[in-house]
Amino acid sequence: MSGTQNSDWEISNRTSYWGLSFKELWQYKHLIASLVRKDFLLNYQQTVLGPLWILFQPLLTLATYVLVFGKLIQLSTGSLPPILFYFSGIVLWNLFSDSLSGTSNIFRENAHIFSKVYFPKIIMPISAICTHFLRLAIQLLLLFLLTGYFWIFQGLAIHISFWLLAIPIIILCISLMGLGMGLVFSILTAKYRDLNNLIGVGLRLLMFGTPVLYPLVAIPEKARWAVQINPLTPLFEAFRVTLFGEGSINTAFLVYSFVFTLAVLLIGLFTFNKQGDKLIDVV
Repeated sequence: MSGTQNSDWEISNRTSYWGLSFKELWQYKHLIASLVRKDFLLNYQQTVLGPLWILFQPLLTLATYVLVFGKLIQLSTGSLPPILFYFSGIVLWNLFSDSLSGTSNIFRENAHIFSKVYFPKIIMPISAICTHFLRLAIQLLLLFLLTGYFWIFQGLAIHISFWLLAIPIIILCISLMGLGMGLVFSILTAKYRDLNNLIGVGLRLLMFGTPVLYPLVAIPEKARWAVQINPLTPLFEAFRVTLFGEGSINTAFLVYSFVFTLAVLLIGLFTFNKQGDKLIDVV
């Protein structure tokens, strides 16, 4: 056939590091919404409590932390009530942990779909992150209600300032860090399935190196650097400072967290886009 024809689709064996098209993602917005709805409903179908598990699980974890670390070990939480201190850490940690672990299994759980139907593969981790944001919104609402209770009935001093506007940035940074690391691990676990077992162990160890159960000031100054090199530490501290006025913000370490998040996100995206098509025959 002579002449030049314009085409909307081109199929080739080439891969690129930057295979992300925002225009194409927008065209699949309805698919993302459907996947979020499916994931949300699937997790709570045929359960006794249904969506109430979104609140019951962190509350059960909170009760355990308060009993063990607050009552038995008597770990100091500064001027904050242990309930608010632990719950704020639990909410943020669940977001990071779910973002990383949920994204790390993308290829193993969706290989049968990737091999049959074309759509941008990045849609799967994006829909997973959106589902985690939905859970986070519900848990944050409970956190704000608990904060209001202690403020009104327990005399908790809350300093409302423009720093509250930084909370969405902190939350976004934590989720993107989990997403970036999860994208990297999704490639590794697709090739080496036994690495999936190490992710759970690594997350549990990382939690103890993150100020979820303790304030940063509780760490001896000589050993504090070991916790501060964790890029999550400045974000957790900044979240408590902006919400409760409790904690410390180090600008240099906060910038370090933002740079680390951007770097790991770009590495994750580049690796995911470059290696994604090659893994279909492997998984």
